[in-house]
Amino acid sequence: MNWERLAMNDIRAALADTPVVLIHGPRQAGKSWLAKRAADARFGGAYVTLDDLLSLDLAESDPEEFLRAHGTPLVIDEVQRAPRLLLAIKAAVDRQREPGMYLLTGSANVLTLPKVADTLVGRMEVIDLLPLSQAEIEGRPERFLERAFSDERFSSVTPVSPTEVMERVVRGGFPEAATRPAGSRRDAWFRSYVRTLIERDVRSLSNIDGLSQVPRLLNLLAARSGTLLNISSISRETEIPATTLTRYLALLGSLFLVQPVPAWSFNRGLPLIKAPKAYLVDSGLLCHLTRRTTASMAADRNQFGAALVAFVAMELRKLANASGLRPTIQHLRSVRGKEVDFVLELGDGKIVGIEVKAGQTASPADFSGLRFLRELAGARFVKGILLYCGEETRPAESNLWAVPISALWS
Repeated sequence: MNWERLAMNDIRAALADTPVVLIHGPRQAGKSWLAKRAADARFGGAYVTLDDLLSLDLAESDPEEFLRAHGTPLVIDEVQRAPRLLLAIKAAVDRQREPGMYLLTGSANVLTLPKVADTLVGRMEVIDLLPLSQAEIEGRPERFLERAFSDERFSSVTPVSPTEVMERVVRGGFPEAATRPAGSRRDAWFRSYVRTLIERDVRSLSNIDGLSQVPRLLNLLAARSGTLLNISSISRETEIPATTLTRYLALLGSLFLVQPVPAWSFNRGLPLIKAPKAYLVDSGLLCHLTRRTTASMAADRNQFGAALVAFVAMELRKLANASGLRPTIQHLRSVRGKEVDFVLELGDGKIVGIEVKAGQTASPADFSGLRFLRELAGARFVKGILLYCGEETRPAESNLWAVPISALWS
C-alpha cells in the first residue's frame, strides 16, 4: 500500500535549506521507502544502502573515497553502520556547503554515538519517523492536536466500535505488519522482527554478552507498558543487575524500541512522582510479545485498557512529530494517586491533558485527574480530553470533554 507519510513535507522543507537531513527511527518504520521516494523526486534516484556489505566496507575503510565515488546529492541508508562516515560528511559539507547534499537514514540513534552530536551541529536537521499513524493509514490530515489546543469547542467525530479499536491496537503501525491479516502471518513478521533486532542490531551496537536477556527484558517492558519505570523492581524480576539493566534500556532506547514519557514538572513544591513511564514503540509489537489478540482483549478489559493507553501514547508521539505545534508529551501522577495519562505542553506553556479509558461510557469520576491538572495549570490549561470507546462527543464541564478515541485519526 502507498501511504502518504506526514513527515514528507518536513523532509522536503529541510532539504531545501539544510546540507544534511537525517531520518531516524525504528527499523521497518518506512525510512528507506521514504528516502527513496525523496531521492527520486529531488536527487534523481542517487541512493546507496550500508546494508550492502561492499558499500559498508568502503564506507568504513575509506569514507572520503566512498563520498567521492557517489557524489552529491546522495541518499545514504542505515548510516549508523559506519559512524566514521559522518565525519567525512562534515568535511564535505564544510568544503562546499549546499542545501540537500545528503539525506541519511538510521535505525539507531546516531546522535548518541560519540562525537556525532557535535560533529554535525548547524549542518544537519533530524526528522523522527515512527511507524504509521492511524491518520496516515486512513490517508487523512493530522488535526487532532490543532483542535485540542484551540479555544473552540471540540467538534463531533465519527466513532468506531470497540472491536475496531482493538483491531487497530493489535495491528499497530509497522507498514509490513499492517498489510498482513491478523493471525499467523502477522505473528511471523513480528517474530522475525524481534529476532533481527536482537541478532543484528543489538549485537552490532553493543558488546554485551547476555543477548538472551534482552528478549526477556523486552517482554517484561511490554507487560509493564505504561507503568512507572522502576529499575530496582525490574532488576529483581529479571535478575539482571541494575547497572547492566540501565545499559540495556539505553540500548533499546537508541534503537527507538522503548519510548519514555517523562513526568510533568511543577514548580510549586507539590509532591509529584518524578519517575518516567516507558512504552514500546508500537502497540502491535506489544500485543505480539504479550500474546494479546482482539478476542483476548474483548474477554479481559484490563488487557485492553493497558494496550489502549500504549496505543494512544504512540499515536500522540507520531502526531506531535508531524505537527507544527510540537508539544512535549509527559505524564502526571501525585503521591496521593491523582494522575493524568498524558500532559501535552507547548513552548508557550499552554497545556492539554489526555486521559484514556477503554470503556464505552464516561462518568464524572473519570475526569478527576484532569480536574487536578486544570487546578495546577491554572490559566495555562486549555482543555482536558477523555478519549474513550464511546460514541458521543460531549462536554463534561468547563474545558473538559469526552471524545471518541477515533478523534485521533478522523
